[in-house]
Amino acid sequence: MSLSLYDTFSREVRSLQPQDSKTLRFYCCGPTVYGPAHIGNFRTFVMQDIFRRVVEASGSATRHVRNITDVDDKTIRQSQEENRALSDFTAAWTARFHEDCTALGLLPPHVEPSAVEHLPEQIDLISRLIDKGHAYRTDDGSVYFDVRSFPAYGKLSRLAEREITTGEVDREQSDEYDRASAADFALWKAARPDDGPNHWTSPWGQGRPGWHIECSAMAMKHLGESFDLHSGGVDLVFPHHENEIAQSEAATGKTFAHHWLHIAHLTVEGRKMSKSLGNLYTLEDLAERGHTPMELRYVLISGSYRQPLNFTFDSLAAAKKSLTRIGNWQRRLGGDTEIHSTGKGDFGPFAPVFEALTNDLNTPEAIGRLHSIGRKIIAKAEAEELSPTETKAASKGLSLVLQCLGLVLPDPKNAISSDADETPASVRGLAAERFEARQNRNWELADKLRDQIREAGWTVLDNPDGFALEPVETATEFTNHQS
Repeated sequence: MSLSLYDTFSREVRSLQPQDSKTLRFYCCGPTVYGPAHIGNFRTFVMQDIFRRVVEASGSATRHVRNITDVDDKTIRQSQEENRALSDFTAAWTARFHEDCTALGLLPPHVEPSAVEHLPEQIDLISRLIDKGHAYRTDDGSVYFDVRSFPAYGKLSRLAEREITTGEVDREQSDEYDRASAADFALWKAARPDDGPNHWTSPWGQGRPGWHIECSAMAMKHLGESFDLHSGGVDLVFPHHENEIAQSEAATGKTFAHHWLHIAHLTVEGRKMSKSLGNLYTLEDLAERGHTPMELRYVLISGSYRQPLNFTFDSLAAAKKSLTRIGNWQRRLGGDTEIHSTGKGDFGPFAPVFEALTNDLNTPEAIGRLHSIGRKIIAKAEAEELSPTETKAASKGLSLVLQCLGLVLPDPKNAISSDADETPASVRGLAAERFEARQNRNWELADKLRDQIREAGWTVLDNPDGFALEPVETATEFTNHQS
């Protein structure tokens, strides 16, 4: 495997290799299932999906673990307000999340543990921390991690001591128990009346786990005490991932994760996503506006994962055109949509696209190369300068890079032209006339009609089932919509 990736811990791009030289083991912080995931959440999950696809295309096996957070303040509070059992409430939202993941083309994780299902592991981990002097019990039966007992605390986020005030800042504001230090964070929370029936038995009394201990216990259960990579949104660097490192390494004495991958925020029309602004769009919201999950996926991978990405509805419209264009190329090259195994040389003329992906998951560079190479190949095909072997290699290479990007295009046999509603009737008439001329092997007339179509600002792409039309546009169309 040859893949370089930015590491949040070291603050540098590093080569990534499985610790056992066989299987790359990685953990992704999954959703808290108290409502529908929004497009900002899915930027993280989509980029993690790209990461996995590239690793596997590079020749390495993977073990992908992504959790479900089904017990915390939000799930308990919302289920109580709706007068629903916590298990029923979270199961419904988990199912909705899975539906959205399928629509976006996300590969399912190899293991998807839930917090409630791993309470014994969490209790055991807390007990280990108490025994080693890294945690303490308070009078009400809660248990806290003693941050002062772990001198390396803050090494991921690189926070100065004065900046470390609490591990419960926004997410767990309501959980202000009697702790020794403001920096200490909850491992086990004593049951309270407003929790309703949502509490479990532990050596310290009835209660529930803290948010952070859940992920440590689940990650170590399914990946071991030390594994290759941990990932999540950039907002999880502190306190969540910082706290995971502290409690995990304090318990085991081992490096918790050898590489940290974080995905930057998504803004919407230049504004921060927030409930108050009403811009926490879901896939359902976009569908009501006529946009598909694949259009969203295209937008979400259009920028570097390390930089904030501004989502706009103009970018969705541009994504639709770009996907249509790629679909037209696929039809022109023979419509290869098979799932291929990857290996050296398989990408053919599209190898530079994959190279960009192996260089710190550079998806915008990959997309740019995809369009640049695709236009050149199609131009050669239209000029009948591609041999059957070259056409087949280009078709397979295109299919492979689309697999790596997770872009699923419409069936190439569904329509003669996916741009038919936008194409002028006169141009469609010329294209239909040219198709008939080619059927009659009247190449001179076909060439003349092709030139007329070009003069009208359109390109005709032939395929075994007919033809497709796309506007003559510059390579920067989609990029321009991102500004």
